[in-house]
Amino acid sequence: SGAPLTDTVPLQVVPGADPSARQLCFAWGPAEVLVCETLFGRAGGFRSPCLAGAAARSLTGSVAGTGDGAPSSSCVFVVRRDQDIYIQTLRKLFNESHGIFLGLQRSEEELAGKSRKAQLVQVSKNYRSVIRACMEDMHQAAVSTRDPALQGQYSTQVSILSAMELIWNLCEILFVEAATAGPLLLRLLDWVRLHVCDVDSMVREVLSSESPSKHKLFWNVVDVFVLQGRMDEARHLLSKEASANPASMNMYKILDDLMKKMPVPSLGNTQTLTELELKWQHWHEECQRYLQDGTFASNPHMESICKILLGDEDAILEKKDLMTTWYHFLVTRLLYSHPTVRPMELRFYAQSSMDLFLGGESSPEPLDMILMAAFEFEMHQVIKECSIVLSNWWFVAHLTDLLDHCKLLQSHNLYFGSNMREFLLLEYASGLFSHHSLWQLGVDYFDHCPEYGRVYLELHIERIPLSTEQKALKVLRICEQRQMHEQVRSICKIMAMKALRNNRLGSALSWSIRAKDAAFATLISDRFLKDYCERGCFSDLDLIDNLGPSMLLSDRLTFLGKYREFHRLYGEKRFLEAARLLLTLMTAHIAPCSFWMTLLTDALPLLEQKEVIFSAEQTYELMRCLEDLTAGNPDKQKFQEDDIETTKVEMLRLALARNLARVIVKEGTVEGS
Repeated sequence: SGAPLTDTVPLQVVPGADPSARQLCFAWGPAEVLVCETLFGRAGGFRSPCLAGAAARSLTGSVAGTGDGAPSSSCVFVVRRDQDIYIQTLRKLFNESHGIFLGLQRSEEELAGKSRKAQLVQVSKNYRSVIRACMEDMHQAAVSTRDPALQGQYSTQVSILSAMELIWNLCEILFVEAATAGPLLLRLLDWVRLHVCDVDSMVREVLSSESPSKHKLFWNVVDVFVLQGRMDEARHLLSKEASANPASMNMYKILDDLMKKMPVPSLGNTQTLTELELKWQHWHEECQRYLQDGTFASNPHMESICKILLGDEDAILEKKDLMTTWYHFLVTRLLYSHPTVRPMELRFYAQSSMDLFLGGESSPEPLDMILMAAFEFEMHQVIKECSIVLSNWWFVAHLTDLLDHCKLLQSHNLYFGSNMREFLLLEYASGLFSHHSLWQLGVDYFDHCPEYGRVYLELHIERIPLSTEQKALKVLRICEQRQMHEQVRSICKIMAMKALRNNRLGSALSWSIRAKDAAFATLISDRFLKDYCERGCFSDLDLIDNLGPSMLLSDRLTFLGKYREFHRLYGEKRFLEAARLLLTLMTAHIAPCSFWMTLLTDALPLLEQKEVIFSAEQTYELMRCLEDLTAGNPDKQKFQEDDIETTKVEMLRLALARNLARVIVKEGTVEGS
């Protein structure tokens, strides 16, 4: 990502296109496709505009050469696999859901039975709360911005997030919680109340007025409360109307009594479904009797409410504008005609409700088809449709993972090897890896894909641009924790090369040691020694002083470490130890031949010390080394013609001779005494 799209990039032409006309060409990237319009030049080669960087979504005004040399304007586009990860306001969705996902993986075997189900329901609610929080942030951003384009983008995202929460909530009720007959209706009522918010502003307007019962939308609000099963709020409003019209008090009391006595399922299992059905049948007959008696005939609004209580489909459909959606109509219809509906019966009511509500006037939207698939308990169809419709993999990846933990997708394996959960998690994590910082979240998703996660992680982590040393260390730590040895070596080599190009020898050496790359460590050690010869001092002393066992990686690195130790001993005036080490470096043939003269020159100050440092045997060894250097040098003639080198050799011979004489005298004196 970021590389220019030039004539050197292998472009592919869309198959079947006319080769003599303008072409649509493309080049694949790790997480995106570069698309451009181009022409064939006269020589038959591609002429393409240059893309300055793949960070922009599209660039306009680029110039593409034509066959006759005349320029023409063209566009270059970057088509990303998951554009949503670049939306700043969605970062909360990705970051916070990551923690929920990890918590779910870790808690897999902790609980069983009812406790496990309660835990999974709570995980689902946590996911939904993140979606809602993100949706609220997006809404605030849409309200606060003055840029119409941004406002449109934010509003679109709010709609998408709202649809995601709607679908997730329904899946939670039907699949995760697996609500049974009775509680199922209560959950669906909560679902409708939470997500059908179009009437909320109307309710607030009426309730905030000085005289709600006189407001023109008063009865609309009462109807909304009844349609959503919010009986207490409907009765409260009707009491205001009753106070304002004492003459109709009896009628209001009867309707209030009917609404108050309406049997509803309970979550506490305090009554059986048979008891509920019997109570509901008696209550239904009572409503029917009042309607037939004409009790509410003088008030069309109250008569309409009584018909709704009886589950009259025509009366409910008259309030179509207040319900706004077919699934609101479905839940209202179930509330007043079949409150003990069983989960597997939902498919029949859902299909007929959608048909009745739409009435052939409009076709179902993609969202309608997803909800219908959920009501039909077609989990795989829900996931498939969401994958097609939604703009990112976040939703299907996390929902599928949750359903898999509910043991609902165990039997569904894909024909190309992996199961559906893993496939979707791999797609989602791959998208995260194209982002400069969210890739860190993707690592954990790959970790929890047992079949292909490791392979995907190895492939993607190699493509992370190592823009800073801090980022490289972060990537390296991830690889080391997972014993990804090949990737560790690759990262270290890349960073070592970068440091070497920038002449940061200490950093380059550190990375090469970490990579356990002996050849590269040798190369950098040579650079250190070359710098020492030119400048007379070492750089990065802390690193060289603390090489420890790492210096054994290569002979040259060992020599570098030991040579630095010689300088340290000399600086501490530990001359005898320094002399022994210097001689060892030469006689063990660790030192490169090109460095022997430097080592012998380093011996001069020790040879000239008042106290004799080198023994006779050691002096003979130094003499032999000097003769080997002068006699065995391939550039012997050039060596002899170099005045400086000749002077050094003569000084060394003189110093060695003097030292040998002093040693012989000293050793003879010792023996004589």
